[in-house]
Amino acid sequence: MNNDIQLESIIEDYLNGRLNPAELAAFEQLRSNDPVVDHKVVAHNFFLESMQKYAETSILKAQMDNAHIEIDVYEISAKVKPHSSKVVRIWRNNKSAIAIAASFLIMASAVLLSSYSLNKQEGNLQLLDRKVSQLNQSQNNIIRVITNDAQKANRAPAKFGGTGFAISSNGFILTNYHVIKGADSLYIQNNKGVSYKVKKFYMDPVNDIAILKVTDLSFVSLGAVPYSIKKTNAGIGEAVYTLGYPKDDVVLGDGYVSSKTGINGDTLAYQIAIPVNPGNSGGPLLDNNGNIVGVINGKEDKTDGAAFAVKSRYIIEALNAIPQDSLSKRVGYGKKSILQGLKRNQQVEKIQDYVFMIKVYN
Repeated sequence: MNNDIQLESIIEDYLNGRLNPAELAAFEQLRSNDPVVDHKVVAHNFFLESMQKYAETSILKAQMDNAHIEIDVYEISAKVKPHSSKVVRIWRNNKSAIAIAASFLIMASAVLLSSYSLNKQEGNLQLLDRKVSQLNQSQNNIIRVITNDAQKANRAPAKFGGTGFAISSNGFILTNYHVIKGADSLYIQNNKGVSYKVKKFYMDPVNDIAILKVTDLSFVSLGAVPYSIKKTNAGIGEAVYTLGYPKDDVVLGDGYVSSKTGINGDTLAYQIAIPVNPGNSGGPLLDNNGNIVGVINGKEDKTDGAAFAVKSRYIIEALNAIPQDSLSKRVGYGKKSILQGLKRNQQVEKIQDYVFMIKVYN
């Protein structure tokens, strides 16, 4: 608890520019290495901006209310005592102070309520990797040990399982950073149950994105990637779907974009109304035209159907950070998807060969 309080204090100093150069450099390094800290900074900054906007709105509302009150007071005083304007003069002479006091009380109440709400929400984002270490604590058996090929390869069971999808034909796979963080050994498994060794190629912990590269010599080129990456934002109510590996077979999830921001107003992500489970992290989020609009990376653990996806613009940033000659038949963006016009089941049929289970070993 003390550590949380200390971190909140440092974040506040950071946002208000009160850290010295050495402290600033150290904190920015911590923020770049720890997505949880980064999300706390985003949430705290959003909270401060919201409070500023609320204060401005409250002051404006108070001024408007005061104008109505002044009119009412004048009319009442005129009816009670037509020749006396003492009440009106008192109000006019003190209305600024009264308005400020009222606004202060409104703001103080809002701070208490918002702080309570923020503390309730903080920590509710559940990353959707399948953690074997939590198996014994799971009450609904949604977290499983991945053992299908572990015994054959004389490896210990995978510690984590997530999802990834191809961004090129020659074995570049995109997933969430939190899925592969701390991994000693990484494998992907296709929808036919065949596994391939991969390595970390590009890491972006701030945006929770990682790109893996297949190093297994038995890997065969996938062919042209069928989907494209959407350059523009998805709209609220837009129909979307995802493919992922909450179990050993690929699973389709269907829903819509419910908000343009993630938990606590985080602009990194969309909120989506799709039932997702541990193992869905890193899965592609697609629209009806076969364009990738995001990457599934979390859910609100106390709200059914409230999931989150990193926006496609951050996928494009990751692709632009990779030398173009490294990618063969790379996924395009801003181009027409070859899936456009196909029915959902036809799109899924073409996509599933490009979506993989991620296996993390220590």
